[in-house]
Amino acid sequence: MARVLGAYERHLAVERDLTAHTVRAYLADVAGLLDHAARMGDTDVTELDLRTLRSWLAKQQTMGKSRTTIARRATAARVFTAWLTRTGRIPTDVGASLGSPKAHKSLPPVLRADEASDLIRAATEHADDGSPTGLRDIAMLELLYATGIRVGELVGLDVDDVDRERNVIRVFGKGRKERSVPFGRPAARAVDFWVRHGRPQLAIEGSGAALFLGTRGKRIDQRAVRTMVHRRIAEVPGAPDIGPHGLRHTAATHLLEGGADLRSVQELLGHASLATTQLYTHVTTDRLRRAYQQAHPRA
Repeated sequence: MARVLGAYERHLAVERDLTAHTVRAYLADVAGLLDHAARMGDTDVTELDLRTLRSWLAKQQTMGKSRTTIARRATAARVFTAWLTRTGRIPTDVGASLGSPKAHKSLPPVLRADEASDLIRAATEHADDGSPTGLRDIAMLELLYATGIRVGELVGLDVDDVDRERNVIRVFGKGRKERSVPFGRPAARAVDFWVRHGRPQLAIEGSGAALFLGTRGKRIDQRAVRTMVHRRIAEVPGAPDIGPHGLRHTAATHLLEGGADLRSVQELLGHASLATTQLYTHVTTDRLRRAYQQAHPRA
């Protein structure tokens, strides 16, 4: 089973060209499945059957895992058994009939337009001393809100990925899929000021082409961005405690409320399926419903 897991890792990383984070997630789920199978007496992948797969998912439920987690692990199991079948390691795809619970689609918290403005204003006040990190934080917040890109996509940006003439960034998203995302004038000014006046103060010989740098001059990591966003959000009275992904939700919601069509928002966010983007229509509809209930005399 260890050899099979190693071959599967190579398949995910090389043949499917998935990101390191995605590969680790798939491997962790499959390793848990194989460990469960071994405890049930299955010593080889040829002994995997539907009963074992269902037993593994049932164990997740008894451990208190959420429906979303169980659904994700069921998907990981189906993808794994499909690969086993294609590569001739098992005769039939035992995971093809494996069901999974329907994951809850909770409405993500988002900022109001005035709260988003207050967020940028709070970051600007902290950058009054002209510190390079302050200029960087403003640029990152402006870009996250303007484009709705993921935090991993933000930290992966290089200087040359920003087209400052057309106000477009080149983003490599999930599955290393490339897309171009436009941004507005406030974000353009913030990024330009950071590149001209902030980045040179932090750059070192090993900085490379990274657009956003940490205090030690290397490419900033996702954890530092999340910490910064939470810290700045805490300074906005009444705003929900969201991170970079919350700014992504906010950007999508404000685009739809401003009249953008769903297909365009899907392209901007880099969603493979329109069904994923449709979640944001529920957010905007919920806001409309609340406004109606508060304002209409017969609501």
